[in-house]
Amino acid sequence: MLNFYYSDTIRDFLKKSTQTIVGEIATNSRTGHITTELFAWEGQIEILKNVLFKYDGSLFFEFSIPRMGKRVDCLLIIENLVFIIEFKVGEKNYLKHDIEQVWDYALDLKNFHKPSHDSILIPVLVATKAKDSFVEILSTSHNDNLVKPLKCNAENLAHCIASAFNFFRDNEHINSERFITGSYSPTPTIIEAAVSMYNNHNVEEITRSDAGATNLKVTTSYISKTIDYAKSNNKKVICFVTGVPGAGKTLVGLKVAAEHLDRKKGNSSVFLSGNKPLVDILQEALTRDKVVQEKLKGNRITKKAAKESVKAFIQIIHHYRDEYLRDKKAPYDHIAIFDEAQRAWTREQTVKFMREKKNQPNFQFSEPEFLISCLNRHKDWAVIICLVGGGQEINTGEAGIQEWIEAIDNEFPDWETRISANLYAKEYDAIKAIEKLKLKSRVVFNESLHLSVSMRSFRAEYVSKLVKEILDVDKNANNTLRLLNDKYPIVITRDIETAKNWLKEKARGSERYGIVVSSQAYRLKPLAMDVRSPINHVNWFLNGKDDIRSSYFLEDVATEFQVQGLELDWACVTWDGDLRYSEEGWQSYSFKGNKWQNIHKEDRKKYLLNAYRVLLTRARQGMVIVIPEGNSDDHTRNPKFYNPTFEYLKSIGLKVL
Repeated sequence: MLNFYYSDTIRDFLKKSTQTIVGEIATNSRTGHITTELFAWEGQIEILKNVLFKYDGSLFFEFSIPRMGKRVDCLLIIENLVFIIEFKVGEKNYLKHDIEQVWDYALDLKNFHKPSHDSILIPVLVATKAKDSFVEILSTSHNDNLVKPLKCNAENLAHCIASAFNFFRDNEHINSERFITGSYSPTPTIIEAAVSMYNNHNVEEITRSDAGATNLKVTTSYISKTIDYAKSNNKKVICFVTGVPGAGKTLVGLKVAAEHLDRKKGNSSVFLSGNKPLVDILQEALTRDKVVQEKLKGNRITKKAAKESVKAFIQIIHHYRDEYLRDKKAPYDHIAIFDEAQRAWTREQTVKFMREKKNQPNFQFSEPEFLISCLNRHKDWAVIICLVGGGQEINTGEAGIQEWIEAIDNEFPDWETRISANLYAKEYDAIKAIEKLKLKSRVVFNESLHLSVSMRSFRAEYVSKLVKEILDVDKNANNTLRLLNDKYPIVITRDIETAKNWLKEKARGSERYGIVVSSQAYRLKPLAMDVRSPINHVNWFLNGKDDIRSSYFLEDVATEFQVQGLELDWACVTWDGDLRYSEEGWQSYSFKGNKWQNIHKEDRKKYLLNAYRVLLTRARQGMVIVIPEGNSDDHTRNPKFYNPTFEYLKSIGLKVL
């Protein structure tokens, strides 16, 4: 149930004095208020009193939007319409970020609040001192009864509301009580979730309450009990958590880390990832938020100081490794969470790196073996949680999960292993290693360690299934696409400008969009996409529409390495000749010198397929896939490299722009 600081029928609202209403709002908010805030409420109330005398309905002041951590100034329900009104008292202009703000409020309700799914939502920005108003009811191609924000001044709000009724008048009225008490099941991005958990040590208020959320609670609860068991019995335990793509494995890891931030209790934890872009972006997002939060409290903190405290919560795995290579003591943390554990390096890759880059000629461990050895230094207890994705290795030297299991079998048989039974699935390539480990070490299988429900897309859980079927050349892809219906649009085109226009039209409010490509897509350069030109992934993912370095500008492209573990609302996946459809299946190529060369090594083929798997599962709401026309005058962009892929995707049923 969503909350608010004041609610009333319009009829009773008109009878009460402005001071009484302001007092109720201030009392229910339970926080101190500055004079300007009180004056703003007074102004809003007076404007509404002058407008609403001819209507029956209900209104709600300071209506909560938990996922965003903000409140709508006024939610107004009259007959069959819901007005989301944001006041800017004293403002003379309709500022872009204010328009985005009210649109984001309406989008959040439309996407995550069940009664809003079928309701007509009218976002309204009231800049009280603006000279002109812009009141034109415009829908979008989404056809979801959410119109573009209306913009009006204080005098024209009455005209704004009347115009909406002239356009949408209907006999069916909304029940205000049912609307307010309807279920709210948001799906936060990993960035939103990390910020919420770092600040509040929980994420319940901003996450879904359906099967996916229940699944998360079961898994985190089991891990918490495992930690209590290890601490109480001086045991060392390693857990392997599996899950379908987008099921929330990283969310589980962040939650466990957040619940053990208090180092005074002697069971502190650290979240580790080898995914540098993910760590960089989360650290920067947490740092920026911490500076803002401290400022709101009246405290001043430098960005550098804020970042240092954030690093105790989340670290890049290589920095952790280097620290305990120098320091032979046991780590401060008794609990280590390794995200994307399947991406840890093999012994060969680690030894080579340590010899060539770190001047460590005597280093003889795989990455899993050394990381377990660090936690093994504790004399009493320790817990390692490995978050495992299947079929996601995208880098040469990534070991897969069997390297962890073999390390336990060979060097740490006294560690107990708690494991998801789904680790027996073919995609994890760990069956033989598990069977061997069972002969020597205690292995416990528990279904609580598997996350079976995708939470990535609030519009459709079938996206990951569809992508798998496309890459497996599975005929069921046609049926899966039909199950998506219009909930998650996927379209294809041969023209990049058409794709860019589609993205801009589909994205509303501050919804993020961008172009993603394979790191091997070397011949997209004629389309002004150069994968060899490095981007700043922090700016690309976090900065706004006024920054040319951000994803919004559709100039810089991100590869699978920069987007794995992160999400966009809308994505443009631009295909190149590195992965080509043929009657024999997918063919993989790498660009060397001045030509494409066929890839024969199976592991290299797997990495490329997984790269496209990552790219095709980044969008929360929908995507456009660009397969270039090619150029018959350019032997590196021959149309035959692209046409079969386009025809294959078209045959599945994807709409052509």
